[in-house]
Amino acid sequence: MGINQERLNHITLYSGMMEERKTARIHRGREGDPMLLDDAYDHCRQVIEYHSKTFAKAFQHLPKKKKQAVWAVYAFCRTADDVVDEGDGTDQGLLAFQNEFDAFVSGDIDRSNPLWRAMEDTFQHFSFDLKPFYDMIEGQKMDLYGRQYETVEDVLDYSYHVASTVGLMLLPILAPKKKEELHDSAVKLGYAMQITNILRDVGEDSTLGRNYLPDELMQKHGYTESMLLTGEVNDQFVALWEEMAAMAEHYYEEGLALIHYYPLQSRMPVQAAAYFYRGILGAARKNGYDVFSERAVVSQQEKKQIIEELSSTASQQ
Repeated sequence: MGINQERLNHITLYSGMMEERKTARIHRGREGDPMLLDDAYDHCRQVIEYHSKTFAKAFQHLPKKKKQAVWAVYAFCRTADDVVDEGDGTDQGLLAFQNEFDAFVSGDIDRSNPLWRAMEDTFQHFSFDLKPFYDMIEGQKMDLYGRQYETVEDVLDYSYHVASTVGLMLLPILAPKKKEELHDSAVKLGYAMQITNILRDVGEDSTLGRNYLPDELMQKHGYTESMLLTGEVNDQFVALWEEMAAMAEHYYEEGLALIHYYPLQSRMPVQAAAYFYRGILGAARKNGYDVFSERAVVSQQEKKQIIEELSSTASQQ
């Protein structure tokens, strides 16, 4: 059965978006030519180092093939996110990306595209479940079409789709023999990290017309929509923020409870990623909960200290 015109339009649109984001450092060769694998992975490395220094640093000590696979998976997730955040507000780009992934899954791979070239090699080395990849795309649709988060459960559902899915994608790389046992832990770490993101980005999200603070908690603490829109940091906001932070802390604890199930080479990267993100909560508190005009960050020195402490603990085991 041939490709219909709608799908061709989607693919053409998305290919154009990818071309615009290409930098001079990325060599794709002539149109349609297979890309060198090292160049494809280098593209993915640039993506993770530019967009998430936290993840890049956390996973930098993995063996080469595992590290490259993490880069590829991150680039997949980042591309899906960028299609929504940098798109024209319609679903055309995301549908095109989903169609490209469908084609990839069916074996119709654009080897001139660095993402799909790297993903092809990664899929050849590790055994992935496709569900988290498709669930991630569904999560992007929640942002694209807009969603009202009335309850904590709504927030957790969103967090699963945009963050827990990443952990599930990484399990075949980080703990291939314990994927089933670590499934729930990966989901809970995703909850923790996404709630942390939400608390860090309250102001930024508000300027984009997005609010991930659940209605039930806003009403419980008396924090209104008008307060949110004016960036008001008051007792009500702090109480709401801290209740969600406590949820995140709970999920960090539960998500790391089975850390000993991970192979030694994966254990420290997973812990480092969790501790780096957890540190954002403390940074926001130091900023007086002003997540509207100041971005809460964990300094490079703090990250270095976390790595040293984890290394010291690992050496004693």
